[in-house]
Amino acid sequence: MATSMNQFITGVVVVGVVLVMAIFIAGSIQDATYEDNTVATVTNETGSWLNETTYTVDSSTATNFAGLTILSAINTTDNSSIGVGNFSVSGSGFTNATATTWDSIWVTYSYSYSADTAASNASSDLVTSLSNGSGWLTILIVVGFATIVLGMLTSGLGRSARVESSLAY
Repeated sequence: MATSMNQFITGVVVVGVVLVMAIFIAGSIQDATYEDNTVATVTNETGSWLNETTYTVDSSTATNFAGLTILSAINTTDNSSIGVGNFSVSGSGFTNATATTWDSIWVTYSYSYSADTAASNASSDLVTSLSNGSGWLTILIVVGFATIVLGMLTSGLGRSARVESSLAY
């Protein structure tokens, strides 16, 4: 019984290590297979803010978002053009750099990001599948240990009963 328990524990450790390595490798493949520096343009995104408050663009959640450039801005109140020099760009947004306050504008901007590819999507799906499978692995481990404990109890109780029956009272 001790040999089978040692084999079971070794098997569980090996499966756990292989699972962790597979998740790590698939995650690395996902990161490595993104298509870098894809350029996108967003036209007439509506933004509203008070003066000198940074407006974060909607597309800032794109993977590896970078290179935000304001191409044009229009005051929606009177459809007048606002010079792009009126804005300072930083990171994932821009700030009104003048004392003028606009209640609402339409802004057109471009940015670069890392696009998904078939390989990165497949790797992402694999990571998700392996991660979701770990719940089943836990159930199997618990059932395996319960089987071992019950086997030890059964063999121990059986041995004890044989010893007791051989004693004379």
